Amino acid sequence: MADPLLFNPHSYDPAHFDPETRRLLRATVDWFESRGKRKLIEDYRSRAWLADFLAFSAKEGLFATFLTPASAADGHEDKRWDTARIAALNEIFGFYGLDYWYAWQVTVLGLGPVWQSDNAAARARAAELLGQGEVFAFGLSEKSHGADIYSTDMLLEPDGAGGFRASGSKYYIGNGNAAGLVSVFGRRTDVEGPDGYVFFAADSRHPAYHLVKNVVDSSKYVSEFRLENYPVGPEDVLHTGRAAFDAALNTVNVGKFNLCTGAIGICEHAMYEAVTHAHNRILYGRPVTAFPHVRRELTDAYVRLVGMKLFSDRAVDYFRSAGPDDRRYLLFNPMTKMKVTTEGEKVIDLMWDVIAAKGFEKDTYFAQAATEIRGLPKLEGTVHVNLALILKFMGNHLLNPAEYPPVPTRLDAADDAFLFRQGPARGLGSVRFHDWRTAFEPYAQVPNVGRFREQADALCEFVTTAAPDEEQSRDLDLLLAVGQLFALVVHGQLILEQAHLTGLDEEVLDELFAVLVRDFSAHAVELHGKDSATAAQQRWALGAIRRPVVDEARSSRVWERVAALSGTYEMAP
Repeated sequence: MADPLLFNPHSYDPAHFDPETRRLLRATVDWFESRGKRKLIEDYRSRAWLADFLAFSAKEGLFATFLTPASAADGHEDKRWDTARIAALNEIFGFYGLDYWYAWQVTVLGLGPVWQSDNAAARARAAELLGQGEVFAFGLSEKSHGADIYSTDMLLEPDGAGGFRASGSKYYIGNGNAAGLVSVFGRRTDVEGPDGYVFFAADSRHPAYHLVKNVVDSSKYVSEFRLENYPVGPEDVLHTGRAAFDAALNTVNVGKFNLCTGAIGICEHAMYEAVTHAHNRILYGRPVTAFPHVRRELTDAYVRLVGMKLFSDRAVDYFRSAGPDDRRYLLFNPMTKMKVTTEGEKVIDLMWDVIAAKGFEKDTYFAQAATEIRGLPKLEGTVHVNLALILKFMGNHLLNPAEYPPVPTRLDAADDAFLFRQGPARGLGSVRFHDWRTAFEPYAQVPNVGRFREQADALCEFVTTAAPDEEQSRDLDLLLAVGQLFALVVHGQLILEQAHLTGLDEEVLDELFAVLVRDFSAHAVELHGKDSATAAQQRWALGAIRRPVVDEARSSRVWERVAALSGTYEMAP
């Protein structure tokens, strides 16, 4: 019997969506299943470009339906930008291979500056290209500067006729080999400072667009390209000045979210393989899963994965309910990118410790999962960058709650138009949040939720009595340890909110929070050992350590859920 908490292609029926969304999601699953595991692995290992996948998408209108906002849909009732169904498709792509997810993800990023633009001609061109099945690219990063957009060397020289000639190179640009439209960030040579920024649309097939190479050894085409006197007319200009800078950051706000559900899909497929292998392998006369440490590792992997899904599903609701007066998504977004993806690494590592050499075998999905899961925390900013961003919200989130109406579950067929009119990308320290404690109150009787709440309360005490001083605030090494503690509180909060909305089994929740209690204690020990930690901070860190509440009967029952995954899914040969 399929576990209702995990995606299983054999039983998948997204009946909570409208008929066309349901059809397209199911058609995508069926396309992958009909190709079979052998072909999936063969294409991954041969680094084949995804032509057949993109042909399927074009035929079904998949990208066009999911990635055209209502404002550009020309009355097509099924086209909208709907974060809930986008998240569902991310999970499916991750489940079958990150290469497919990546082509889709960088298309999302490439469209971001276009859908934020007032350039009607460029918007119409993008909608037409999507309808033709084209992919898109996001030309932001550079070899010398990474994503430091202050230092771009893509230069636009005025041509005297109201346009520009663009010259320069970009690096790490997905789909740069095939994109019908590349959103490129640069700066004018005749205007100093941020007023000189420009976002413009380029075509990878233009003679002045030179594809240099794929910088990775993969089906993912992560290109280096160079423009040489590329003509940029007024119809190609998407944003100028500070609006171009804001468009870059707001695009990442939208695209960054996709990493969490891609990671979830990877972990789900890998878990079916790992549990099935371990549960049916005999070692020293017993199934591998008879060993206590194996049960612990697989149970921890399972509840961590459940936590990833709960957090991400709840974060969708805040994205879809966001507006000028509710910007809480700006915290939950780097959380999904940093916390959920690093949880995915832990899930894979726990299972790999169990299946050992099997995880290297060339006929497994797990072998590619173990490789690809590493990339997600390092895309759209590193873990460190996202932790530093998360820290900007800590004071208001923990200590300065505001009143907001309840955010419902958002699976309705609505267009998330606010994501393309987010406004200036600043003022993060002024964002307010509802009281995080309300999520914990319905579960006060769950032992490990109560134990974790003690640690969360202790973090509030740390912020008010032992927070880093001005000098320590320049010690990013110490601050990142604090950021990990804060991220755990936010992670736990949204997990509990989603658990309450979905009626999650409290024993699964208790087992999950036992893991989070251990994680908090580990990060407290890390903070204690930092070079610049004060005596007060060291005392606080040791005082925040807690031991999870142990319940062998509860753990055994959760283990039975894990063991029941054995044999429930195997991809068609």
